[in-house]
Amino acid sequence: MFDLWKTRYTFLDDVNIITKLALSVLLFFLVILIHQFDLMIYLALLTVLFLLIFSGIKLRVTFIFILFTMLFSIVSALFMIFYGNGTHMLFKLGFIQISIESLIRGLHLSLRTMTVSFFGLLVVFSSQIVMIFYSLMQHLKVKPKFAYAFMAAVRMVPLMLSSFVQLRRTLKMRYQMIPSKNYKGLNRFKHLLIPMLSQNIRKAHQLSVAMEKKGFKDGPRTYYYYVPFSYKDIILIVVMIVLVALAFVLAHFIPITSIDDVRVNNIY
Repeated sequence: MFDLWKTRYTFLDDVNIITKLALSVLLFFLVILIHQFDLMIYLALLTVLFLLIFSGIKLRVTFIFILFTMLFSIVSALFMIFYGNGTHMLFKLGFIQISIESLIRGLHLSLRTMTVSFFGLLVVFSSQIVMIFYSLMQHLKVKPKFAYAFMAAVRMVPLMLSSFVQLRRTLKMRYQMIPSKNYKGLNRFKHLLIPMLSQNIRKAHQLSVAMEKKGFKDGPRTYYYYVPFSYKDIILIVVMIVLVALAFVLAHFIPITSIDDVRVNNIY
């Protein structure tokens, strides 16, 4: 699906998915250990800039994903903002109390979520689903029967959506010829659910038989695609190290809020 939005290919498209996933996990643990507010601001800004430059996706689409990511990150931190503790109270109404400390902690949590999510979007935009499973089989020794099963399941999703759209259009025409009492409420749900289940069960059975006949089982096998590690994996690792180091340098020499630790009650 993302190939439809691709405008250019970058070196990230040739980086092995295992390298990307490993860096994602390391970035996740890194942001958990960061408690300096300015450092998280710079790290989030540099990550979103990295996403915009190397995603290769249309800018309009990229900005939409960035907007939804930021919205989700802020919403996920509202609990900490509304019900956190602090000494400098900004707003209080019943059990809802917003202090400067809780607001900073909530924004800090949002920045953590944004940073990891932005890099996750970059991984998704620059990876092909087929290559993911081939890399897992070739380098992490995932059993082919599991990898190909997941690959087939992913391939089934567009077919299921297409069947659902076709079924809805068919029912819409049929409903013009029968009384409305026959398709209101639960009946409408049954008309969609039962045919969808029967169709997809039949397709899944046909797919499983075809895979078994073609030899998709355990044991040594050759691969049509080979997903090696290359110098571009090293480039990505170096770029991520430089990005994190640059965030540390900017937070030290060009502080924005000078908040060293968001965990303390009195941050000033």
